[in-house]
Amino acid sequence: MLNNYLQARCYIIAEIGGNFTNFEQAQRLIDEAAECGVDAVKLQTYRAETVASKLALFDMENTGVVSQYNLFKTYEIDEELHHKVFQYIASKKLDWFSTPSHTDDVDMLEKFSISAYKIGSDDAVNIPLLKYIAHQSKPVFLATGMCTMQEVHDSVNAILEAGNEKITLLHAVTSYPTHPENVNLLAMQAMMREFPALAIGYSDHTLGTTACICAAAMGAKVIEKHFTYDKKAPGPDHLLSADPVEMKEIVSKVREFEVMRGSGIKRPADSEKNTRINNRKSIVIVNPIRKGQVIGEQDIIVKRPGYGIEPKFYHQIVGRTANKNLEVDDVLMWGDC
Repeated sequence: MLNNYLQARCYIIAEIGGNFTNFEQAQRLIDEAAECGVDAVKLQTYRAETVASKLALFDMENTGVVSQYNLFKTYEIDEELHHKVFQYIASKKLDWFSTPSHTDDVDMLEKFSISAYKIGSDDAVNIPLLKYIAHQSKPVFLATGMCTMQEVHDSVNAILEAGNEKITLLHAVTSYPTHPENVNLLAMQAMMREFPALAIGYSDHTLGTTACICAAAMGAKVIEKHFTYDKKAPGPDHLLSADPVEMKEIVSKVREFEVMRGSGIKRPADSEKNTRINNRKSIVIVNPIRKGQVIGEQDIIVKRPGYGIEPKFYHQIVGRTANKNLEVDDVLMWGDC
């Protein structure tokens, strides 16, 4: 499935990292995500010692002012739990991968033959890590929160220089939660213009479903959304995560949009074949006309149905001679005059 995500179907990722600390919680999240119809489930792979110093603070709406080290320490998961969770995701026929935060995390994930890497916005300009991940020759999903366009170019170039062209850029806003006035989905389309050879998607931190659905309608090839079974559960990300009702809505609305999007060719829909005949208009006789009589403007009108001579030929019909007797409401055909 992962190899096909650049096709017409939008690739939808349920991010569960940070929303569980044991296998039972992860299992519940995975079961719910599978039921919602997502394509992939993603984790976060970090150790507090290598992701944040003890001086680093969070100061966001979803956390308040707290120690980053302490929060990461609470939600880091060990290698054994990674393995069990990955196996369980695979058993549900879903794709699985993770966001590493350090080269040690990458080395551990490689033990599981991971299929792709997500790079969080915090590491979007961490060139040494980007190159290390790129050298693994796996697809890379690069979140671009907090980035300028030049920084995105720098990061993309670093990955390309490492020999990896399998890059998907994700527009993101690193505010938890992100409020509507800050979403800036046009920036996603700006990246589409700036990087026409790359797939572009959206990693969401808003409350609700609207931003994800709009992003898909604006061309996102990938949608990533945090996922929870309970928005009130302990932990910083549950509040801004989609619950099962919301994730089902995202998946169903995006899939509905994909059907509605169609081929892009302007032509009558299959469902219009009959209505095109019945509801279009033709040139119709309003006065009886005898064979050999010249048809005058007073003898014809434009009205339904649409299987006769088209209205655009109205003035060419005036002055022609009838080839047969024509009665009121006869739909004029080319053989008739």
